[in-house]
Amino acid sequence: MAQAAFEPAPQHTEPSFDVLRWHDEPWTAQLALDLLPETNGPKVEVLSGSVIVTPHAGYDHQDAELDLAYHLKQAARRAKLWLYLEANVVSGENLFIPDIVILDAPGGGRTTMNIRHAVLLGEIVSPGNRRKDIIDRPREYAAVGVPFFLRVDLRNRVPTIALYELTEGEYRPVAAAAAGTRFVMREPFEFSIDPGDLLGEEAPPDATAGDSADDNA
Repeated sequence: MAQAAFEPAPQHTEPSFDVLRWHDEPWTAQLALDLLPETNGPKVEVLSGSVIVTPHAGYDHQDAELDLAYHLKQAARRAKLWLYLEANVVSGENLFIPDIVILDAPGGGRTTMNIRHAVLLGEIVSPGNRRKDIIDRPREYAAVGVPFFLRVDLRNRVPTIALYELTEGEYRPVAAAAAGTRFVMREPFEFSIDPGDLLGEEAPPDATAGDSADDNA
């Protein structure tokens, strides 16, 4: 019986997601940056040799992210820090894309920044990624020495914000508040907000049905 000829992996001249079908070696941050295309769609991260693709979260997540970033950015700049949304942060061979990235140096003109420049990383908890946002990512960020971690939880559309400071290798809470009260932090810069201001109006009950009807028209 004739032996099947070895078929080499296809050669790509441009970055493409097709590479995910044939690349079977451990991934690194640099490989992902070299072989995968830039995207404004799903987050593409690398953790422990694996590529993690996450679709965009819901509208509440987007609303809270934009509003929080708007207010945080002004406070951060007064402290000579730089805020970015969903930016590439490289930690060794891992590639993270936190929801909120606050750095001690500007990232203008660059595709990535080393995690050593991260002063604060923030995650907005998504229903489908609660373990990642509450346990896994803070653990990874703490392990490499990111000084502060910010978590926003939108469960039941009652926003809460909690700030954690790295102390003896673990994040410990230093400030927290729920909607209707004032979240106040002093470090790494002064900032306050009512978490309730992070969400807009809820969609009417028939909004989804109406969109589906329009799509099928």
